[in-house]
Amino acid sequence: MQKHYLADIIEPVVQGAGYETVRIMTIGESNPVLQIMIEHLDYEKEITVDDCAAVSRAVSTVLDEKDPIENRYTLEVSSPGLDRPLTKAEHFKRYIGYVIKLETVTPVEKRKRFKGTIDTVSEDNVITLTMENIAYTIAFDNIAKAKIVLTDELWEKYLKSQKTTNA
Repeated sequence: MQKHYLADIIEPVVQGAGYETVRIMTIGESNPVLQIMIEHLDYEKEITVDDCAAVSRAVSTVLDEKDPIENRYTLEVSSPGLDRPLTKAEHFKRYIGYVIKLETVTPVEKRKRFKGTIDTVSEDNVITLTMENIAYTIAFDNIAKAKIVLTDELWEKYLKSQKTTNA
C-alpha cells in the first residue's frame, strides 16, 4: 500500500470536509490500522469526536469505492493532540518558539536526533533549531520525523485556551 497513493485519495476528501490532513500512516501488518490525523483549517478550533466521525464516514465511502487497500484494515481518524507531529513545512512555521523532537534522514553536524526550540523557518524551508545554546540548520527535506514536545508552558497555554473557550 503506497502512502502517496492513499494521500492522493484521502487528502481531497478531508480538505473538502473542511479539515487539513496532518498525517496518514499505516500501523501494523496482519490487521493494519489506517490512521488519519486531522485538524480544522483555521487551526484554532479543537477537533471533536463528531469531526472525526464525519471525516471517517467521508473517507470510508471513497476508500470503499476505490478499494486501494487489499486486505482488511481498521480506519482511525483522530486529532493530532498537543504533542502533535510536524509533517509539513507550514507546521514548523506555525510552531516557531515551541520545543520539538526531530530526527533527520542524514546526519547534521554528526547527529540525527535533536530536541530544541524552533527559531526560524526560511523561505526555502530550512529550519533553525536551538538545542543547548547551539543553533542547527536543518532542511525540511532532511527531516524523517518531528513532533511537538509537551512542556509545562504548552500545557498552561492549552488550559488557558480551554477557559476562554468554555467561558
